[in-house]
Amino acid sequence: MSTEITEVLFVDLHDAGRTQLARALMDHCSGGRARSRSAGITPAAGINPDVVRVLAEWGIQADGVEPTQYTDAMAQSADIIVTMGCGDRTPNVPGKRHLDWDLPDPDVEPFDTVRLVRDDLDGLVRHLADHLQPADPVIPVPPSVDD
Repeated sequence: MSTEITEVLFVDLHDAGRTQLARALMDHCSGGRARSRSAGITPAAGINPDVVRVLAEWGIQADGVEPTQYTDAMAQSADIIVTMGCGDRTPNVPGKRHLDWDLPDPDVEPFDTVRLVRDDLDGLVRHLADHLQPADPVIPVPPSVDD
C-alpha cells in the first residue's frame, strides 16, 4: 500500500483567485492525502479580497498567503497539475496528470459570482480529493483464528 501524499499544483495567470480558492479547499478537504500549491504565470501583487471573504465564510483562512510565480520545478514535483485560464501558456509536463478547469476569473466578477466559483471549485476539488490515494491507509484487521 502506498502512503505517499499526492502533490497537486493549481496554476492560472495571476494566482490571486481560482488557484488560491482551489489550494485552500484542497488543503481543507483532502484529509492529509494531498499537499497543494498554487502559482501564477504572471502573479498578482496580492490575493483578491473577495476570495479571502468567500473562504472566510466557510471558516477557511487565507491570511498571509501571497501569489507565487510558476516555475517548471514546481510542475516537475507535482503529481497532478490543474490549470485554470492559462490559455496558450498552460504548462505541459509529460508524464504528469493534467486537468483544465474552465471557471470564471474572480478578478473580473461581482462578489456573488465569486461565491459561485468557490462552490464550483469545492465540487471539483472534493471529486479530485476523493480519488487520491489515502496518506495513511487503514489496514483491515484479519479475522481471529478462534472465530
